[in-house]
Amino acid sequence: MLNFTKFERINPEKRDVLQRLKDFNEIYEVFGKQRAKEQADRCMQCGDPYCHTGCPLGNFIPAWLKQTATKNPDLAFALSNETSPFPEILGRICPQDVLCEGACSLNTGHGAISIGAIETHISEKAFERGLKPKFTDKKVDKKIAVVGSGPSGISAATFLLRKGYQVEMFEREDRAGGLLMYGIPGFKLDKTTVNRRINWLLEAGMKLHLNCEVGKDVSVKELEEDFDAIYLGTGAKDGRYTGMDGEKEASNVHLAMDFLTGIQKRNLGTDVEFIDVKDKNVVVIGGGDTAMDCVRTSVREKAKSVKCLYRRDEANMPGSKKEVVNAKEEGVEYVFNVSPKSLKIEDGKVSAVELLTTSMSDPDESGRQRVVFNEGTEYFEEADVVILALGFSPEKPQFLKELNIETNSWGGIETTNYQTSNKKVYAGGDCQRGAHLAVTAAVDGREAAKAIIEKLS
Repeated sequence: MLNFTKFERINPEKRDVLQRLKDFNEIYEVFGKQRAKEQADRCMQCGDPYCHTGCPLGNFIPAWLKQTATKNPDLAFALSNETSPFPEILGRICPQDVLCEGACSLNTGHGAISIGAIETHISEKAFERGLKPKFTDKKVDKKIAVVGSGPSGISAATFLLRKGYQVEMFEREDRAGGLLMYGIPGFKLDKTTVNRRINWLLEAGMKLHLNCEVGKDVSVKELEEDFDAIYLGTGAKDGRYTGMDGEKEASNVHLAMDFLTGIQKRNLGTDVEFIDVKDKNVVVIGGGDTAMDCVRTSVREKAKSVKCLYRRDEANMPGSKKEVVNAKEEGVEYVFNVSPKSLKIEDGKVSAVELLTTSMSDPDESGRQRVVFNEGTEYFEEADVVILALGFSPEKPQFLKELNIETNSWGGIETTNYQTSNKKVYAGGDCQRGAHLAVTAAVDGREAAKAIIEKLS
């Protein structure tokens, strides 16, 4: 330990830019044994570890770093999986720079510990040695229905199965994984990694119903009658528009999730219509990780040009900093401090976006700088395709009314300790807290599973 002065922070090796633009394969290499040991050995083993408190899951980060540094990989694997439903996934996709690594005591001087890369290494090398997540052989005579197979649903199923509860998962798509399968591109998360976790849940006894939409293919009345509890992890997939005239009617204005899902389904071999951006000038409006996914997907789809428009400066972008770096390396152009004002529409298609420059003012209640619109600075940005990545709202399925479940003003499901107004139904993840991170959805699934277990036991 305390070797942060001996070893500098190292990030995982990335594939060459020209090579990675040819496909949708992951760009980061998994740490080797020696590199992971050296990087873990940089940890100071703080008495009050900020990385632990900075992790929404409360992962035992210093503990598994120590075991990696002292060459006890099996214990590191066990500790890593104790609190997390899928550490090898979150090690890849979490914005560690604003969570655990951002809270690391070394972050301001020597460089934070490469926590995400080590987390991925621990699991992947364990899998190579034949290790698997553990589930109990003891079974509890209680059945739980999990609606939605995204990160929240997978997490709830994982922690319920660990305690021996019978779980049936209902997913309206043709593959399980939700956001992990269709919302996150393969260059960040290979889909075999998602399938592997799903298969382990199936091995543990979970029943999976695909192409099965609750309220349509199976009634909520059946679920209420047949199961001891229901967990809703339906996410938040409804994209947001800007409010500009003509955006919903223009044939070349698209929502981010429609774009990403279509491309991913095609990549998985599904015969599906997708949004073709080849040889086109693509403009993506937004500054979060979904916007980064859209611009990086567009360059792989051989767009003529790709620009990301964001109304604040780069320092105030909500997206992961490493994703911005990766996008720049891949040829994406960023236009900061601009806000869309109107669309120039010709023959039913947008030909340009009228932009208004902005500047930053004093922070608002959230601590972020306020946006000031500079009147008289309008100009046009040409566009053949406009993709809106402005966040998501929870869907409002009809079955919520059938279950007498209360929702709030923005459509989120109201809960008390994850229990809804229907005492048999629980909810978590984006449908309950609003669009957020995969790791916070995983937290909700875990904690809701605990609440269900406590109630039923």
